[in-house]
Amino acid sequence: MRLVILLSASMQRRWHEELVGRMRNEVSADTTVRLVADAPTSAHRRLQSLLRWERMLNGVKPGGLERGRLTRTAPRDDDEHPDIVLDLTSSPAEGHWRVLYDGRPGEQAAVDALRSGRQPIVSVVDASGRVRAVGRPGSDLPGLMTTSLADLGAGVSSLVVGAVLGSPFAAILPDDSTSADGAGHGERPRSFAVIAVRRLIGAVLRLGYRIGFRSPHWRVGWRRLDGPDSLALGALATTGWQDIPDDGYHFYADPFPFEHEGRLVLFVEDWDHRQQKAVISAVEWGQDGPEGTPRPVLSHDVHLSYPFVIAHAGEVWMIPESSNARTLELYRAVSFPWRWERHSVLLEGMEISDATPFLLDGRWWMTATVGYGGSLSDSLCLWSAPELWGPWTPHAHNPVLVDIASSRPAGRVEIREGRVLRSFQDGRGGYGAAMGTAEITRIDDEGFEQRIISEIRPGEGWTGTRVHTLNAAGGIETIDGTRRVLRFVRRRTMPSARL
Repeated sequence: MRLVILLSASMQRRWHEELVGRMRNEVSADTTVRLVADAPTSAHRRLQSLLRWERMLNGVKPGGLERGRLTRTAPRDDDEHPDIVLDLTSSPAEGHWRVLYDGRPGEQAAVDALRSGRQPIVSVVDASGRVRAVGRPGSDLPGLMTTSLADLGAGVSSLVVGAVLGSPFAAILPDDSTSADGAGHGERPRSFAVIAVRRLIGAVLRLGYRIGFRSPHWRVGWRRLDGPDSLALGALATTGWQDIPDDGYHFYADPFPFEHEGRLVLFVEDWDHRQQKAVISAVEWGQDGPEGTPRPVLSHDVHLSYPFVIAHAGEVWMIPESSNARTLELYRAVSFPWRWERHSVLLEGMEISDATPFLLDGRWWMTATVGYGGSLSDSLCLWSAPELWGPWTPHAHNPVLVDIASSRPAGRVEIREGRVLRSFQDGRGGYGAAMGTAEITRIDDEGFEQRIISEIRPGEGWTGTRVHTLNAAGGIETIDGTRRVLRFVRRRTMPSARL
């Protein structure tokens, strides 16, 4: 395949370089770059000033927004008849493939959406006007233009690669701020000056918060099940929630209750603010709730979280998130629940978040989000295997969904009355801002689809600003969120424990 990419000479970014590399490596496309001579617009200059201001205030690097180093590729005799011309300029010509942000081409359209406080719907349109891919790339730090725009570029790269390869991306979560034709109609874009002032105020407030409070500080809540759980209700239960206490130095998140041989145990991510790292801890459950505080059961050289625990083949297994090691590892309980040994490395070479395996019609499937240079929460990938321990085969069309609003797993997949139900994280308002539930309506070698059932946010009975992981087992339901913990308040000491 011969591919020509048209770029604005004055506005090329590093993510454009990475897109060229992906087209050559993943698509095996003979790729030529043509730079279109133009002068920077006044809006682009104001954007660059805002980006420099944000980086100075927050100490972030330009990342994918760093100026690209692409130069015009030397022309060849067959360049006049490429298979695809991908036009990433602000005024793509007829007959060219183009990328649209809420129905408009060019970086400025993407910036306008972000200035309006939303992630744009991105569509890749071919030379005939057919939409080849639609997604909603997002950012784990949507409060900064620097991170939002860079992460958006990484997501656009995934959509373009998939569009050229013919990948059938799943439908994204509908967005009331965008019409059916992709045109945004939310609030008007804020001026760059207003955004700059808001960034300064935000930086001061964050500094003050970090000085006075331990941040972030997650908490785990639980309630007894005397009826349907929230997954079945299609909404978060409004009564009965209780917090698992912590000492202020530790926080707990990613709760996974698990019942085995008459014992109910809750596994959690256990973060130590002093170490800036988490291990997996567990606490046994009694008639009145947790019997003591969670004790460490598994540690690693890197941060661990999302302790997915499952019984299979007469043993108990755990697949924690170890994305900083770029591995996905399977552990076996040697003495449940306190001692575990590593059984195998299931996948490696990728940043894999919140891996969630499940057995369906005799075949193992696994959902997780993967970082492709941008957000760790917007690109849903699938693998399948004959057994829990593998070998795991990636789906031919990974990522099968690019959507910050409905990709990242948020708990176990449950099969109920023939319906395959999954919880997901909705990160449009930032990490942990909301959740939802969906029914998987298709999962096979050719594609993936889901139907959104409900939205879950903090509210009556579970107050706070975050929701993140929802699970139920052994007669209890668990969730997590955040709370404020003063940094200089003396806290009780947690009991010591050995692995």
